Amino acid sequence: MKIATYNVNGVNGRLPVLLQWLKESAPDLVCLQELKAPGEKFPLQAIQDAGYHAIWHGQKSWNGVAILSRHGMPKEVTRVLPGDPEDLHSRYIEAEVEGITLGCLYLPNGNPAPGPKFDYKLKWFERFTLHAAELFASGKPVVLAGDYNVIPTGRDVYKPERWVNDALFLPETRAAFEKLLSQGWTDALRKLYPDETIYTFWDYFRDAFGRNAGLRIDHFLLNPATDKRLTSAGVDKFVRGWEKSSDHAPVWIELK
Repeated sequence: MKIATYNVNGVNGRLPVLLQWLKESAPDLVCLQELKAPGEKFPLQAIQDAGYHAIWHGQKSWNGVAILSRHGMPKEVTRVLPGDPEDLHSRYIEAEVEGITLGCLYLPNGNPAPGPKFDYKLKWFERFTLHAAELFASGKPVVLAGDYNVIPTGRDVYKPERWVNDALFLPETRAAFEKLLSQGWTDALRKLYPDETIYTFWDYFRDAFGRNAGLRIDHFLLNPATDKRLTSAGVDKFVRGWEKSSDHAPVWIELK
């Protein structure tokens, strides 16, 4: 089973790229982030024509998450991260599909930091960590995939000294990620490639992609029930080089 996560940075504007990638890579399950479209503008027909069922939680101009499946309709569990009924951002959706609980997330960016946006990021992170603990305790196979907006370590960013004041790399952000991992989650890409340079995002400015000046901020976290099934993982970096592509590349894992 191949599971992918992809921050599309606008599902309608990047639809040709998304459809071409789905055709070429043929993942079984897909988590999408940054749809940047209200629910009624989600391109369901095009997704269905590509062979996928879909559930989604959209939001006008910002955020938005979706789960796609080639093997039947995902059974939605929730489209709201518990813990704050006043939080109206579309940043989380969770489903049961193919015997797996799949959480798709778009964690807040948090810039500028310090400030209200960074405070919101850390509070969202706390809520997510509490929810993740409940999922972990269930013992069921769980995959938590998406754009975490976290650079875990210095090896996950080109020239880390340039990011010391960025919300993605601040000590509080990295500590929150470590706290989450300490529950027992496995960072899938780092398990298989502990020492390699791996990036999943390249800015549009200063020829970042051409220079491979990137970040690793899109992650797969696996609980023991899925970790033991992990066989391979990678980044479809070539997609980032396509015309009118997202600034993220799709990331994927394969489970036996």
